[in-house]
Amino acid sequence: MRLGIFGQADSLYVRLLHEAAVARGHDVHVLSFQTIVAEVRAGQVQLSSEGIPLASLDAVIVRTMPPGSLEQVVARMDLLAGAEAAGVCVVNPPRALECAVDKYLTTQKLALAGLPVPDTAVCESADAAIELWEQLGRDVVVKPLFGAEGRGIVRVTDAEIAMRVFRTLERIGAVLYLQKFLHGPRYDLRLLLLDGQLLGSMKRIPADGDFRANISCRGTGLPHEPTPSEFKLSIEAARVTGTVFAGVDLMYDAEGQARVIEVNAVPGWRGLQQACQVDVPERFLQWLEVRVASH
Repeated sequence: MRLGIFGQADSLYVRLLHEAAVARGHDVHVLSFQTIVAEVRAGQVQLSSEGIPLASLDAVIVRTMPPGSLEQVVARMDLLAGAEAAGVCVVNPPRALECAVDKYLTTQKLALAGLPVPDTAVCESADAAIELWEQLGRDVVVKPLFGAEGRGIVRVTDAEIAMRVFRTLERIGAVLYLQKFLHGPRYDLRLLLLDGQLLGSMKRIPADGDFRANISCRGTGLPHEPTPSEFKLSIEAARVTGTVFAGVDLMYDAEGQARVIEVNAVPGWRGLQQACQVDVPERFLQWLEVRVASH
């Protein structure tokens, strides 16, 4: 199999996938969105990265979506869609990446599909955000619309701090994404799914003094056996967002209702692999080989 991986060359997950794929006898190339070139000549579309034609690859794994302008992000999605149209197996599919990279789009799709999500509000002005903060119970989590691993997330419970945070975000032209804080158990759940199958599940407990349970924020991961309802909810969340390889995060509210917090289309697995003793790259590549063979 000729495989391309979009990601940073020094990324742990790129390295693990690269090593596992080479060990299985595959031809692997690490690609970069910044070096993509698209050409339309004589009615033919040609796409390449690092000088490698994407149409010559059997599969492309997307392990990053670097920060960029709206034009750059849209162009990257268009190029991935072009590779998919040329017969390359792209994981995750461009439409799924487009949804999962945008927290509000994910939340909106899940809510419209009838899946439970936290009460959420989005606006562009600090004055509107203050009103929404009041309506959400004066206790919200403010998140960057595009972001991962808990970076840039703050909990706001004080009126003066709220106004400072909202004014700052307004000044830099950010979208203000507010989510009601869930006063349930002090943990969240991460279920890692691959094409409808569970690779592993863990309970993530925040470090002392932090509300974020992400492993990258010093959270602790413990093996977890999901209930049938937790598994069903995660499968539905992945289906609604179109993600094939998905990290679905669940949290319980004070009433004991599980809610979908996030669907990650570029999920990490370091903490989960340690907690669940599962070789994620091997499982992923085994599945990809079958997928490509039948593609």
